[in-house]
Order: sequence, then C-alpha cells, then structure tokens
Amino acid sequence: MKEDIHKPVYVTQPSMPPLEEFTEYLKLIWESKQLTNNGRFHQELEKELCNYLGVKFISLFSNGTLALITALQSLRVTGEVITTPFSFVATTHALWWNGIKPVFADIEPEFYNLNPDKIEAAITPQTTAILPVHVYGNPCNVDKIQKIADTYGLKIIYDACHAFGVKSNNNSIMNFGDLSVLSFHATKVYTTIEGGAIVCHDEITKKRIDFLKNFGFAGETTVVAPGINAKMNEVQAAFGLLQLKYVDTYIEKRKDIARIYREELKDVKGIKILHDIEGVRHNYSYFPILVDINKYGISRDELYAILKKENIYTRRYFYPLISEFPSYKGLSSAAQSNLPVAEMVAQQVLCLPIFPDLELNYVNKICSLLKEICNAK
Repeated sequence: MKEDIHKPVYVTQPSMPPLEEFTEYLKLIWESKQLTNNGRFHQELEKELCNYLGVKFISLFSNGTLALITALQSLRVTGEVITTPFSFVATTHALWWNGIKPVFADIEPEFYNLNPDKIEAAITPQTTAILPVHVYGNPCNVDKIQKIADTYGLKIIYDACHAFGVKSNNNSIMNFGDLSVLSFHATKVYTTIEGGAIVCHDEITKKRIDFLKNFGFAGETTVVAPGINAKMNEVQAAFGLLQLKYVDTYIEKRKDIARIYREELKDVKGIKILHDIEGVRHNYSYFPILVDINKYGISRDELYAILKKENIYTRRYFYPLISEFPSYKGLSSAAQSNLPVAEMVAQQVLCLPIFPDLELNYVNKICSLLKEICNAK
C-alpha cells in the first residue's frame, strides 16, 4: 500500500467558520434574549438565502425532514406520489408521515435521478404528485417531468437536499416544480448545524407554509391549520448567515477535489465516474463512483471494507434502496423487477471523501490506493 493514512478520513466533514466571528452573533442573541419565533437572524437569513439562491420566497425549518413533511401538507397532497427508491429514507418517510402511498419508479442510468420515461406508467387515478430528487446535486430532467405533471394535473415537489446553490443555465434549480425542499444538515455543502427550508414561488404559499411550521398560528389567538413546530432557531440562523459568507469558497475547494478524483481515476478499469453537466453550476456535494466487479476485480463491498481498514470511511449512498426497507418492501412498485437500474447502482455505488478541509495529499493517496487495488487483481 501507499503511505498510510493515520487519521480517519470520513466521507464528509462540516466546515466550521471562524469561531470569533460566530461569537459576535452569539453576543447579539444574548443581548436580545430572543432565541426563536422569527427573530432578527431568522428574518435576515431568509432574505439573504433568497438573494443567494435566486428565488422569490423561502421558509426556514429546523430540519429538512420536517420541511418535506410540511411541503406535502402545504399542497394538500394525498393518495399516491411517484418517487425514487434511490435516495435517503427521509424522502419516502415524509410521504408515510402524511399517510401517502409511495409509488417507486426506476432511475435513469446516467445521473441516477428519477427516470421521466418511467413516471407515466406509474400514474394511477390516485396519483396526485411527483417527488423527484436531484441526486448528488445533479439536476433532474425538469422539463420532461414538468410536461408529465402538466398533462396529468400533478404537483411536483423536488427534494433538493443535495442541490444547494446548483444552477442550470444561470437559473436556480429551485425555481422548478411547485416547491423545492432543502436540507442544511451538518453533512451538507451549506449547513445551519441542523436545518432546512422550503422554496416556493408566491406569497400566499409562503404564508401557508409559515403557518404550518408554527402550530398553524396566524395571530395571537388564531389557529388556521393543524401545524407542527418546525421553526429554525436564532442560533441556527446566525450560523447560517456566517456560513453563507464562505459557501462559495467551500464549493470551489470541493471542485478542486472532484477534479483530482476525475483526473486520477479516469483510466481505472471498472470504475465509473460522473461528469459535469454542460450549463450546470455544480456544488460537488458528493463524489460517487460505480465499482464493476467484473472489470475492477473486487466488489464494491470488498473495496469498502479494504478502504475502511486503511482509515478511509466511504459511504454506500444509497444502499440498500428505500424500497428494500420493511416499511416499503411490500409495495408492488418496490419489486426488484420494477427497479433494475436502481438495483444495479445501489450494488455498485461508493461515495468517496469530499469536503473543503480534506487535504489534497490525502485525495491523491486515496486515488493511488484505488489504482493499486485494481492492479493487484
């Protein structure tokens, strides 16, 4: 093996802004004694995020899962929703918590997003919406999905939890569909420690979302809906304001790491790498590879285990498929025969470490190790 990696290298790690700068925000919170309920920093962050993302309205949440649950409530989605099995479980759990039946459709083989060509066959009289995911921050085929939704009168809620700051032809990917949901979890490109948001396109929808995330209150004594408590607090919002100052630098560092991976691994047999999409401003939130056992010489799981012994902690995002979990396995749409591409990708995918503070010499060591393992077989 190449030079050992002595300290653990994880698939991701949050970037921390300067502590002394965050302390200045905390002093103001301590002075105001307002910790939550639409405080100063909450209001500032909503405004700044609208400007940064290029969207009209955004509503902040304490986490992305509650944002997903509330997005479905705000559009009064019921019945069945077509979605992907290749995502984090929160995507489908949000449907379950709303009493909605998920219907799985297969993914496309290039970027692993919900395949528009498989959506139409999954539509039934009970279908009310489509819930696609911009997987790894790569935009879905939004035009095709919108055309299907328009034809059948369906709502579209995009799970954009991987896609912070992503643009297509200089237009925010958040401006497509009826709503887009973001996660600001510590593992994301942009973080508010925990947190999330819903992006919408009109003031009426924004008001409804804000009612729903605050118990349904529309005034001191007026409750207009059975809402929940999903508000972002002032400490999270302050952290988010500070992170926003540095996020472009973080993305550039991620881009540099992705460039090294692509250059060093492009000729390794049995490893498939995703390329950048023309006209898209990527955020490099993940760096997935597919490992073909027949060409690479060992399976993805064997490679995962070897790397772990070398202190390199990759992740099999997303394995197993959501459709394999007990809550969903009994659905007819969860059958493996219905999801051949998703099944293949789930068995081969491995996300390599990528985060702004990852030292480039470690990136090169990881690449050398992947080459060495292949050549040894």
